Amino acid sequence: MSVKGGGVQTRDGFLFELSGGRLCLDLANTVDDRPADQRKELLGSYSDLVAWAEQARVVTSEEAEVLHEEAARRPEEAQGTLAAARRLREALFAIFSCVANGQSPPEGALAVLNTALPGAMSALRVAAAGGVFEWRWSLDERGLDRILSPVIRDAAELLTSPDLSRVRLCESESCGWLFLDKSRNRTRRWCDMSVCGNRAKARRHYERKKRGSEAGGSI
Repeated sequence: MSVKGGGVQTRDGFLFELSGGRLCLDLANTVDDRPADQRKELLGSYSDLVAWAEQARVVTSEEAEVLHEEAARRPEEAQGTLAAARRLREALFAIFSCVANGQSPPEGALAVLNTALPGAMSALRVAAAGGVFEWRWSLDERGLDRILSPVIRDAAELLTSPDLSRVRLCESESCGWLFLDKSRNRTRRWCDMSVCGNRAKARRHYERKKRGSEAGGSI
């Protein structure tokens, strides 16, 4: 699985593949090769979480720098926030993978989301902007967990929207990433055609060639 491309370029470049189509799905996808015995953790540190948030446009580059500085001053709190982000991520994956498979989400995973929801929504404000009104966040710029509130809100909105029926799980046996199928006929099978789709095509080609060789050898 590729782990770069999409979103805003951070100070370290494009580190994450943002192919989920929704913020909450992109966080769920911060584990690579999820079905494998040795899956790859992409959020290895709080700095990785900030880099993901910047690339996903949750925070600006200036806000990201503040968070990096604050994390250096408060390392234990940063580790606690990282653990909370991973816990939320696993709950989101459990919920949306079940949705994609037509199953009921685990109660424990929903409980993680619902427990976090009041705190996240309490930071929302209605603001006037150019003759209209819009939602805005009122978040402490030095709050290390400010990254999670937009993800929590996005998950709740997706769960209660018609788009929920478009949530899919990549069909690659080694992937396990979630995505929103925005195709007109709802037939998208891969999180990223250039990665998992091409792997599947190459595997099918190899299997056809192998079967042909075996058939030819049996004559």
